[in-house]
Amino acid sequence: MGFLGNHSKMQTESRRDRLRAATVREITQTARRLLVEEGPEAVTLRAIAREMGMTAPALYRYFDSHQELLRHVVGELFTELTDQVKAAIHAVPPRDLKDRFAFAAKAFRDWSLAHRREYTLLFGTPVPGTTDTEDYTALCAQRFGRTFIELFLELWARHPFPIPADEEIDPSLIRQLTAYRIELGGPDLPLGAMLVFITCWTRLQGFVTLEVFQHLDFALDDTEPMFHLLLLELGDRLGLALDH
Repeated sequence: MGFLGNHSKMQTESRRDRLRAATVREITQTARRLLVEEGPEAVTLRAIAREMGMTAPALYRYFDSHQELLRHVVGELFTELTDQVKAAIHAVPPRDLKDRFAFAAKAFRDWSLAHRREYTLLFGTPVPGTTDTEDYTALCAQRFGRTFIELFLELWARHPFPIPADEEIDPSLIRQLTAYRIELGGPDLPLGAMLVFITCWTRLQGFVTLEVFQHLDFALDDTEPMFHLLLLELGDRLGLALDH
């Protein structure tokens, strides 16, 4: 009887956990839909409850606050973006560094242009409560960042490229790059290589951000050729001959 009783309790708990997980997914999907259709200001617990046929107080059984809900949505979005970038990288043989780099950059751009509202939530003005946390959100964001860092480390290990010597780097940058290297866990990477990585990343994300917010429309109605030129320039800086 004891075993059967414990087994029944485990089944009940498992069923309850599955129902809770399904409800959290529905809440998250509803919040994302409101975000896309109406903007961040529309993502309120009251609006989500109304869409789901629940009461706002009932949602507090799943999220303690509006900020916690937004942090969860941000984490899910980072996970989706990271998975798309990783899938693009893994679709290319490990030995083909130039394609792995190009496919990763394109996957980041493709997701961003297809999810402009979501991109704004991740990389625009930070949503209160979604920064400086050591929770699910932070872990998801770190996983995204490490995807590109690991690709860069692989490139450096297999195909080192010219970098500035420490004495050629501004002392203020030396201090900041050293702190960032420690934050990353102290990878075996010269400060000059870290500077090149950050420079390349800011150029890539900067260009994509301009595209997402349509700030290149003043001159271009098709930004694809400019993105192609950017990849060629970044590839050249990293010692990769990108031809597509």
